[in-house]
Formats: sequence, structure tokens, C-alpha cells
Amino acid sequence: MFHTRRDHLKQMLAGSVGLSMAGLTGQTLEASTVQTQFTHHTPKAKRVIFLFMHGGPSHVDLFDYKPELQKRDGGELPFETPSNIDAKRVLMKSPWSFKQYGECGQWVSELLPHTAKKVDDLSLILSMHSKGQSHGQAVSMLHTGSDNLVRPSLGAWVSYGLGTENSNLPSFVSIGPSSGHGGPRNYGSAFLPAEHQATTIGRQGKIGNAKIEHLMADSKSPQRDKRRLSLIQSLNQSHLDRLGPDKRISGMIEAYDLASRMQRSAPEVLDLSKESPETQALYGIGTKETDNFGRQCLLGRRLLEAGVRFVELSTGNVWDQHGGLKAGHEKNALATDQPIAGLLTDLESRGLLEDTLVVWTGEFGRTPTVQGSNGRDHNPQGFCSWLAGGGVKSGFSFGQTDDFGYHAAVDRVHMHDLHATILHLLGINHEELTYRFAGRDFRLTDVAGRVVDEIIA
Repeated sequence: MFHTRRDHLKQMLAGSVGLSMAGLTGQTLEASTVQTQFTHHTPKAKRVIFLFMHGGPSHVDLFDYKPELQKRDGGELPFETPSNIDAKRVLMKSPWSFKQYGECGQWVSELLPHTAKKVDDLSLILSMHSKGQSHGQAVSMLHTGSDNLVRPSLGAWVSYGLGTENSNLPSFVSIGPSSGHGGPRNYGSAFLPAEHQATTIGRQGKIGNAKIEHLMADSKSPQRDKRRLSLIQSLNQSHLDRLGPDKRISGMIEAYDLASRMQRSAPEVLDLSKESPETQALYGIGTKETDNFGRQCLLGRRLLEAGVRFVELSTGNVWDQHGGLKAGHEKNALATDQPIAGLLTDLESRGLLEDTLVVWTGEFGRTPTVQGSNGRDHNPQGFCSWLAGGGVKSGFSFGQTDDFGYHAAVDRVHMHDLHATILHLLGINHEELTYRFAGRDFRLTDVAGRVVDEIIA
């Protein structure tokens, strides 16, 4: 049956539609704790900050020191490579020197002098492998656990499982997400309720002016804004009541409701000027090369501190050096090294690191063989990721690639295993966090995944 706008207004005026608008009824700005939903055991971490090095940082040039690769520079790789690899079979040594750092003695490249000083806080996984030779496949695998199907993102699963610690803020925020390589799918909720998709800030690895687009009302009359929103919500609810259950409509209603609450609480959280000059300098804010990612890291810490459950930061697709490896990786390392070390230092000084899980990874690594004259191709067969805080061992490394850094060879860790481990540290059994859709129970790790107990403290 077709309903006119007049019909909707009559229903609203008759009082047949009720609203539960916390943001319109004077809810205070204090963080109101939301009960967790699906914890299966005592969590070691309460929240996650996910540092996505988009493009594929070269593990053999950052953390995975290979003396054999250095020694046999220019020689031929002594085993076959996948047919879809464009790189030559010629080995190319790292242009950067490595040293051992910290009490743990972990090797770190000269590209990361600040992170090297924090190596005793890290738990390195040197034997990662994944599915997907292309960015689109591998980025999707990293974020959703599937290389080709539309599935909920990791952050959406965490939001679904745990909710938020602050009802005035979203549970999942993505800062600087890319519009390519899956775009919104990488922070979307797919078939999970729409409320679990990320709220985004900035785009393409840039934080911009650190605001949530379209959040603040244009009107200078708060009362008028309330009446307008009340009308919109009334019409939405009326439509939902008439049609019956519909996740898209109920998700939109919740989004408007959350936006109303966020209009008063989010601006203060997003205001980096609240931080001292010393804290801003710690993150490299104010220095051209580090300012952008430094702002991302500092904003991420403020969001976590305010009760956001899962925050992802993205560099944008800059770590993709098919050519110009030296110039490209030096630029990218310079942009991210100090901000990330500053984040670890700041979290630790505030007592947040012990129950905040920090994850650093790309979608894959890069080949130890040369592409073109001075680049490296994509390498999902072997690469590295690291975790810190949140219940993982510190100053620890796990697994190995082969002598050249091509394949994960010892204690191999698949992307499903990384996802299972992240959920486990949050108190979630990855096999039991499921959602029924299209007649079957889905989960982030599909039918695979093991918790990497070896890295857990």
C-alpha cells in the first residue's frame, strides 16, 4: 500500500510512534559502559588499535634480516616461484643495514630507528602467510577473512561481539581508509547489523581536519535540530513498523540516534589541541614528514581512551614499491616510525598498553627477488606482522621464513590464525562468535584458524 507524506505526519501527530532517543533526552557525556556480549573467557585486552601498512611493506627490509640474501645478492633464487609473480628470479639484498636491539636482541633495519627502541614491547610474527596475490584479494583477506566474498570486517566482528564501552561513541572507527582494494567492504558490516560498520574519519590515508563528515548540524538552532531529527526518526520508525523487521531501516535509525549523541561528545574527543605540546611532539605532529600519521596515532589513542573498541589507522596504498624501493620505503618509514613509537610510549605511560592490543601489519610482504631494476613484487607467501600490549609476550619473535625471506617456513601463521588470536585476546572464542545468515552460521575465520598460543603471555 502506498503511504503519502500526509499519512506519515498523521501517524506521528497521533502519537503512534515512540522514540528512544538518548541523544534527545539529555543523556550526559560521561562514558556509559555497555555490557560485553560474547566473551567466552577472561580477556587480556579490552580494545584494539590496528595499524594497517597498506601496500605491502617489505619484511626483508624492516624486521626479517636475511644474511644469506645479503651474501647472494645478484644470484638466482634456488627454487621455483609462483607463475603469477612478475619479479625476476634474481636476488636483491636489502639496501639498509640491520642491528640487534633491546634485551631481546631482535634485528631491526635502520629504516625504523624509533620502533627499534620499542622492540622489547613487541611480539613479532615472522612467518605470516596469506591468500591473494593482488591487493584486492589480500586486503580483503586481511580485513574480512575472505579473499573474494563480501564478509563482515574484523572491526565489525569485534563490535558485534563486544559492543562499545561508551554509548555516545561508535564501537568501530576507521581513520584514513582507502576507497580502493575493496573500499568500504574493508570496514563494512556485510550481513551483520549495520550498526557494526565503521564510522570513518578522513580518507586515502589522510586524516584531514579530523572530523566526522556530515555529523554536525548546519542550523544554529539546537531546538530546531531536535525537532527535525525527531520528525525523521518518527518517519523511519513508522516505515519500519509498517514493513516489519528490516536491518537496513533499523540500522539507519540507530545511526541517526548515535549521531545525535555524538554531536555533543565526539568534537571534544577529536580535538587534538587538547593535548600538550610535549605529547604532540612525541607523535611527530608539527613536523612535515610525520604530521599526518602522527595525528592519526594520537587521535586513535584519544578514541580508545574515550571508549571506542576498535580503531584502524591506514597509511593509504603507499608501501607498494614495484620500483623505487629505496626512495619509497624510506619515505614511508619516516612517515610512520616516530608516530608508532610515540603511540606505544604514550599508551604505556597512561597505563593503557597492558589492556590495549596494538597490531601492525600489511596485507602481504614483498619478494626478496628484484622486480624491474630496483623494486620488489607482492609476496603473500611469507611476511611479518607484530603485536604489542594486550596480553602478548614482549620482546618475542615467533616463526621464520626461509633463508631468503620468500616462504613462511617454520611455525607458519595464516591470516585466519592472526584473526583467531586477536579475538582470543579479547576474550572471544573465534569458533563460537557466529552469525546466522542465508541458512548457515558464519564466523570471521570461516572453517579455519588456530590461536597462536606461543605469543600469548
